[in-house]
Amino acid sequence: MNEDQIEGRNSVWEALNAGRPINKIYIKKGEYHGLIKDIIAKAKETGIPFAEIDEKAFYSIAKTSGHQGVIAKTSPKDYCSVQDILKAASDLKEDPLIFILNELTDPENLGSIIRTAEGLGAHGIIIPKNRACGITPAVTKISSGAVEYMRIARVTNIARTIDELKEKGLWIIGADAEGKNYFEVDLTGPVALVIGGEDKGLGKLVKQKCDILVRIPLKGHITSLNASVAASIIGYDILRQRITKNGQRTS
Repeated sequence: MNEDQIEGRNSVWEALNAGRPINKIYIKKGEYHGLIKDIIAKAKETGIPFAEIDEKAFYSIAKTSGHQGVIAKTSPKDYCSVQDILKAASDLKEDPLIFILNELTDPENLGSIIRTAEGLGAHGIIIPKNRACGITPAVTKISSGAVEYMRIARVTNIARTIDELKEKGLWIIGADAEGKNYFEVDLTGPVALVIGGEDKGLGKLVKQKCDILVRIPLKGHITSLNASVAASIIGYDILRQRITKNGQRTS
């Protein structure tokens, strides 16, 4: 699926506010209400062309079912480097907080993790170039526009990248059912949280590269959670521990 299209009202709105280059906006006939009015006003203000088109023409270009009557044709999202992510943390004088997603293929998981990562103030996400989902229209829609504010790096080799992050002083934490109860683990400091793919988990080599494996305790009948839920639970405990340790207040 191409990466040059954004669908959904919140996603298009956030792209406009973030200054993402947009070539044209398409509105499905009859959808001129709610946030779409603001989108059109913003497009006029910034000189972005837009067109109201009939249902048949609109559906011929839609890539997802969650378009909400609006599509923006844009340039593909610019991926950054791992160094850019580390620099962002350094500029903020914060310990790096990075999500590493190893061979995640489900757009819903990736979009949800991007939204969570942006919400908790992570400095970036690292994904592999191969055998993994990229920033598709579905991912952008599911992230509800958070993708516009999140630094995302694509790397050739996740294991090698983990080694590079270790050399920079990051603690590599892998989410795995065989790990230690995360309640009992200090998650503060410069960390990268590794989330495995839907089918293979972390993978043997990546698991070996982690400094520690942590698990989410489960008391019900199911034995695992999906990737985005696991990332949210552990990610927000990292934030909680940081706030508690530094004596910060939440907003």
